[in-house]
Order: sequence, then structure tokens, then C-alpha cells
Amino acid sequence: MDLSLSTETVGDRTVIRVGGEIDEDTAPKLREQFVELVNDGSYNLVVDLERVDSIEDAGIDALLGGQKLVREQGGSMRLVCNQERILKIFRTRGLTKVISIHTTVEDAVQATD
Repeated sequence: MDLSLSTETVGDRTVIRVGGEIDEDTAPKLREQFVELVNDGSYNLVVDLERVDSIEDAGIDALLGGQKLVREQGGSMRLVCNQERILKIFRTRGLTKVISIHTTVEDAVQATD
């Protein structure tokens, strides 16, 4: 399956809507999106994972790499996910302690770091 990406500005955040599978074949596309946004001056990101069917290690690495990029610029990244099967992956790896996860885009945009 392919990976779909779209972006929009909501408040002071850039929302990246991700769909499909994030695996070793598609993770580079997500990484490129993070680099492009940071290069364009977008340092506060919300990554909406609601339409993601599955995520593998390469996808987790891409998300953590994106978070590192924005933090280096003084920004932050928040995830949106309420799919239990994907949340379980984040919990199992202890990622809920390193990355902010919200149930809706609205919650993520309004949250304070």
C-alpha cells in the first residue's frame, strides 16, 4: 500500500495528515516531508495518524527523526492517534513518554507543551 500525505495550517501548527502504511518503503517519504516543512520554517507540527493502517519500525524512526528536527529549531511535534492497535505499539516501546499523543487534531493544536 502507498503512503498519502497532506498538510494544512491550523492555528500556529502545521498538520500533516498521514494515510496508509508507514514501513521501510514509505518512511523515507514521511522523513522528506519533515525536512521540507522544517526547511520552510514550520517547527510546530501535528502528525495525524488516524488514517494509518499500520506502522513498522521504520515509521517509528521517521516520527522520532521528525520530532528531533523540529526540537532542534525550538519547535515541537504532537501525534494524533486513537487507534488502539497503533497506540499499543507506542506504549510497548515507551514512546508515550517521549512524544505527545492526542485523540483529535483539535486537542493537539490547543495543547500546551
